[in-house]
Amino acid sequence: MSRTKNYKKLALSLLLDGVGFLSFVFPGIGEFTDIIWAPISAYIMTKLYKGQQGKIAAGISFLEEAMPGLDVVPTFTLMWFYTYVFSSNKDNAKTIKSKKSLI
Repeated sequence: MSRTKNYKKLALSLLLDGVGFLSFVFPGIGEFTDIIWAPISAYIMTKLYKGQQGKIAAGISFLEEAMPGLDVVPTFTLMWFYTYVFSSNKDNAKTIKSKKSLI
């Protein structure tokens, strides 16, 4: 995936986390909106991030949105960093090591 697509996914992740934060704007009503947003956010997470990691992130996203007071956790953005910053570096390190062993 190109860097441009990665950063578009980051922007989308920030936007989706912002939607999750909106429940704080409407005290009392926010908890009701979290009930609606929790399964939607989990579904979107599975579409953004495929495989087992996406499924786990979707479960975490669902719980984070469904539990009162946990909306401050930016689940989509954290998943983006995990996928494209932390995991990518590990993959790059393996590639570098394997290239060194061939030399």
